[in-house]
Amino acid sequence: MKQAQTNQRLMASCRVALAALIHDVGKFSERARISLDKDTIERHKHQYCPFNEKGGWHSHVHAAYTAMSIDILEQNFPEIIGEDVYPFVKWGDPNVDDSLINAAARHHRPETALQWIIATADRVASGFEREEFERYNQAGEEESGKNHYQSRLLTLFEQVSVNGTQDSLKRSQLKYRYPLKPLSADSIFPQLLETCEPTDNKTAQKEYKTLWDKFILAIADIPRSHQRMDLWLDHFDSLWQTFTHAIPSATAGRVRPEVSLYDHSHTTAALAVALWRYHSDQKHDDTQIITGLKDRSDWQEDKLLLIQGDLFGIQNFIFSDGAQTSKKAAKLLRGRSFYVSLLSELAALKILETLHLPATSQIINAAGKFLIVAANTPETREQLKTIRDELNEWFLTASFGQTGIGIAWQSACCQQFVQSHDNSSARNGFSELIKKLFEQLESAKLQRFNLCSASGQMADPVFNSYLDSFDNELGSCPYNHYLPAQNIGNESLHPLSFDQIKVGEYLSKYERIIISREDLQHHTLSLPLFGYYISFSPAEEQSGRFGQAVAADNIRRVWDISLPQGSETLFKGYARRNINSFVPLFSIDDVQHQEKYDDLDPQEQGGIRSNAIKSFNHLACEDRQPSETDALKWQGQKALMTLKGDVDNLGSIFEAGLVQPTFAKMAAFSRQMNNFFAVALPQLCAQKYPNTYTVFAGGDDFFLIGPWYSQQKLVQEMAKTFAHYVAQNPQIHFSAGLYQAKTGLPVPALAEHAEQALEQAKSYCRSGSDKTQADKNAVTVYGRTMNWQDYKQLVDCEQRLEELKQQYGLSGSYIYSLLQLAQMAEQAHKQPQKAIWYSWFRYRTTRYCQDTLKLKNKEAALTNALNALGEGIALNGIKKFGGNYIVALYNHLYQLRT
Repeated sequence: MKQAQTNQRLMASCRVALAALIHDVGKFSERARISLDKDTIERHKHQYCPFNEKGGWHSHVHAAYTAMSIDILEQNFPEIIGEDVYPFVKWGDPNVDDSLINAAARHHRPETALQWIIATADRVASGFEREEFERYNQAGEEESGKNHYQSRLLTLFEQVSVNGTQDSLKRSQLKYRYPLKPLSADSIFPQLLETCEPTDNKTAQKEYKTLWDKFILAIADIPRSHQRMDLWLDHFDSLWQTFTHAIPSATAGRVRPEVSLYDHSHTTAALAVALWRYHSDQKHDDTQIITGLKDRSDWQEDKLLLIQGDLFGIQNFIFSDGAQTSKKAAKLLRGRSFYVSLLSELAALKILETLHLPATSQIINAAGKFLIVAANTPETREQLKTIRDELNEWFLTASFGQTGIGIAWQSACCQQFVQSHDNSSARNGFSELIKKLFEQLESAKLQRFNLCSASGQMADPVFNSYLDSFDNELGSCPYNHYLPAQNIGNESLHPLSFDQIKVGEYLSKYERIIISREDLQHHTLSLPLFGYYISFSPAEEQSGRFGQAVAADNIRRVWDISLPQGSETLFKGYARRNINSFVPLFSIDDVQHQEKYDDLDPQEQGGIRSNAIKSFNHLACEDRQPSETDALKWQGQKALMTLKGDVDNLGSIFEAGLVQPTFAKMAAFSRQMNNFFAVALPQLCAQKYPNTYTVFAGGDDFFLIGPWYSQQKLVQEMAKTFAHYVAQNPQIHFSAGLYQAKTGLPVPALAEHAEQALEQAKSYCRSGSDKTQADKNAVTVYGRTMNWQDYKQLVDCEQRLEELKQQYGLSGSYIYSLLQLAQMAEQAHKQPQKAIWYSWFRYRTTRYCQDTLKLKNKEAALTNALNALGEGIALNGIKKFGGNYIVALYNHLYQLRT
């Protein structure tokens, strides 16, 4: 009976979420100009659209189209017209006010309590003050410059300003828009408005119609066996994101078209469910609900609860070592990184299911962090305390506290989400709310595992029995010395390490993850996570195979984790999770040129076969090239380069960079930032840098390992691509640290050195700047730190050095001697005697040209050579870049090593 009540509460919440999620679907269909009967349109206008008494016309016609669109869509919806459709009325009920259609479409003319809840959520998500909403509710659709057909979505990145320089930018001054295309690795990049914003209605409407037709076809791709409302809604949410991520949610009045229809409707759905549950769970009277929401007399009441989670100890968890860590280093590292993403996703799912909330109540989940909106009730708070204890117990038992999750919650009222143009305190209400939430989370992370509380006593038996958990003969896990080994299969190791290695293997084979309550025995990991079993399935697997498990409530989620492919639409019938699954594999070309791996041990040479996973030792060989003198020999440094970076000053951007921040705008910004590292970067690696191993990439940071030279090319292309992604806004950038190492260095050491390099880059101050405040926006390589422009120019210096070498036959010893001169040039401003570097250069170069090139008696040729080498190396290299010129020298010399 309790399970039935739980399911009823969850399913009802899902129905409310669906109505709120598609409340603005009419904006999509109306702009697509779908074929509808004129009389029907007029009838729906009178029922759903506000009437402008002064102008004598209906505004916000999209509300009428929402009602008509649901008639088209519901044939692919789960059963919502049967007997159990609470909180909507049953099919044929004479009181049809609270049908799904009316709940969704009457958000501009609400009457019932449920309609007022969704309408309120719509306004709170948008950050509307009362007066501002009334203006918006009476505004025509063509008051924002371009009309609502032609307007394309602005990018928030172009408008970000930490120092205030972007605040005064008018819409007409903004140069970038998002193309009206389905979500893909390509379409997430903004384009110049001239290339993607139509100038006539016919073209604009045709683009919408093409997108609408694809949307209608794609709904049918959701498996018919997945019609259970909570599972289906997760799939539909990804579908909705795919086709509405670039549609402006608002174009009327003074509202800028800068938040997508997806981000607005998704936050509206989360808020609507929380508000509905707040009133429904406490059995509030409908009349009281309507009055409080209509006149906003209860907008100061803390009805909402923002729940944030953040994994801590991630790096210690990923880089834990043991006696045999290097044996399967690449596979283990990838598995651990993926496992971290699973921990975050499943911790969020645990909260959602315990609180009986749909997937749409989760606003953010990226890089180990998530944000969920719930009802602020005593029951919710008590359940959260129980969940926190259960999660703590799992982390203590399974990982002995190596990692864990901090969970914090903050109550909120509707008024804190709205923006006032006149009252500065109201304007800062939302920023202050988010600030409080982050402070709560930091406090929770400092009280790890809640050990200081009474409930924290559960850690005592775990810690007290820690040593007893180790078998005297088996000892510690060879892959993680913090964990006790067990006999699993033919190996002694801990179940956690066993699963992580399995994940490292499965990522190269499977494209879907199935989350279930019971073991499916289908490529299933051995250790349940928070009560969930994780199974892997290939893309071609028929979902019908698991239809009975879905019907039995065993399967809770099915996620598509396939690699993004250019312009290919990301939605493939299943809920999408952008968990980086790319793994470097041997290509046919690699197999045909195995000689570049000849100096590896026999075991690793024997593992070279098409589509097999590459080890770090293999990756270290990938930048070697056939010798210029002997095609059977390979030359070049055999080494790895670790690459670690993150976006600079992101906290300041969130705190002060977004003009008039709203809940939907914050969600949009977080999603879009994550998309660069979780969608665009994996595609870039797969297409152009296939030997890159992604340790993690998401949120605002990344950690990559690959061949020493390719990683330098990658980070330069990343910086250029990121600048394009953020619409060339100079206030948004990232810093990166690179560390080169020969094979055999333990992964934890690689991570430590990469972190140090990143910290060095983050401390960068440009010449003449205030040394008390780091400029960041820099890169560190070979221990040298510079801005991105200098790094790019040093690449040009390297190319020029190669040209001079080819032209004048420069020897390795001559080029190697330049390292000392570059260091002298850098020290000259502090040690004047070092200024002699140029005289040394001139002397060595003259002697080289005379003795080696035999130009002693050829005055013209000697002069030309000295001038070319002096300009190309001394003036445009050493003098200009000082010690940083060694980057060009190292890169040149390492490519010649044999």
